[in-house]
Amino acid sequence: MAAWYEEAIFYHMYPIGMAGAPKENRQTEVTHRFPELEKWIPHIKELGCNAIYIGPLFESSTHGYDTKDYRFVDKRLGDNQDFKNFVAKAHELGIKVIVDGVFNHTGREFFAFQDIQRNREGSRYVNWYKGVWFGGNTWYNDGFSYEAWRNCFELVNLNLQNPEVKGYLLETIHGWIQEFDIDGIRLDCADCLDFGFLEDMRRCTGEWKQDFWLMGEVIHGDYGRYIQDGYRLLHSVTNYELHKGLYSGHNDHNYFEIAHTIRREFDSNGGIYRGMKLYSFVDNHDVDRLASKLKVPGHLPLVYTLLYFLPGIPSIYYGSEWGIQGRKEGGNDDPMRPALNLEEMKVKAPHPELTEWIKTLGKIRGEHPESANGSYRELLLTNRQYAFARIQDDKAVVVAVNNDENQEAQIAIPAPVGGKVYRDAVTGECCPEEGGRLKVTLPANGVKIFVM
Repeated sequence: MAAWYEEAIFYHMYPIGMAGAPKENRQTEVTHRFPELEKWIPHIKELGCNAIYIGPLFESSTHGYDTKDYRFVDKRLGDNQDFKNFVAKAHELGIKVIVDGVFNHTGREFFAFQDIQRNREGSRYVNWYKGVWFGGNTWYNDGFSYEAWRNCFELVNLNLQNPEVKGYLLETIHGWIQEFDIDGIRLDCADCLDFGFLEDMRRCTGEWKQDFWLMGEVIHGDYGRYIQDGYRLLHSVTNYELHKGLYSGHNDHNYFEIAHTIRREFDSNGGIYRGMKLYSFVDNHDVDRLASKLKVPGHLPLVYTLLYFLPGIPSIYYGSEWGIQGRKEGGNDDPMRPALNLEEMKVKAPHPELTEWIKTLGKIRGEHPESANGSYRELLLTNRQYAFARIQDDKAVVVAVNNDENQEAQIAIPAPVGGKVYRDAVTGECCPEEGGRLKVTLPANGVKIFVM
């Protein structure tokens, strides 16, 4: 039986932004914003999502990735009981919950760093961080220097080879599982993390909770080195390579880019990540919204169709189910992380038809396990038309898309499993077959999904 995450559809929540919390955490009291976040859970269920990635969550100074305290929910969002309630309500609807694990670095307000500021060479936490040197300095003028993530000195790199640091973080994760009953962790900056730490985390979390999922943020490089069983590290990583292809392949009317990416990654004969389940997305809290990247708005449903049926674990970023826009402004990520009111969005959504289409995609994927677990087979490819199948045993789902916004396309798709009746997954109509080929008319900016 497949693990839950192998058939999951994720909904990604950036809570500090979507709840409209202050950009800086300077308050002493707790503000209970989780009740507003809880209102989204039924909506997430209606979309067909069965997992939530929410984060960052824990006490931080600003954007959430400059941690002050790993063991308390950020007071701008609520308290630990609030988040415990959130997870329980999600679980009641059959939705798993994973959180951000920011273990490469802490913020400068973390207790260990502040102890070094006070006690300098005499601090017992000097070796908790990388490169602490009391002969140097930074622009913060602490009177010492240290290694920082990408030279962002508000983010101080932890020394994950220090047994005390490793023990503290593993104890923290165990506490998250015990107190909140979370189902997994998305590891921030996973490509920066020590492999020994990842191995210990994989082993411990597997003992603490069955089917606990570990997914890493990896932008460049060989994704497979983090997943392959021999390494015993993570279950999945972010597929930034496919993310790029999904929008640029449509902007350039070039399905070869997407198809070649999938061949390289997942083809059963030579795909470098075949058999692995990477985390797929079209936008997130760090990159421009899909609706701001696409040149043709009519391509939105096509991109989401590919997200759902190409190999991978699909994820919807909050608000993008309505086609909202948002671009990074210089180094400012706020436009991609807006406060949203759920009820207002349901009334004022820029693309409500996209929301309904995403619900349809989730329903089809949920009713046909081969959509998630089947092997991938390319069936037809031109610059503007693309068809493929997901095949498991004697079942297949066939997906065809046409990125030409001006004219329909008449195509003949090789039937991946012979002697079967294929029907339109949306209308229920049978698809005519001649000589082992499915005769399909794709409207301009059209999609067809066929099932058995």
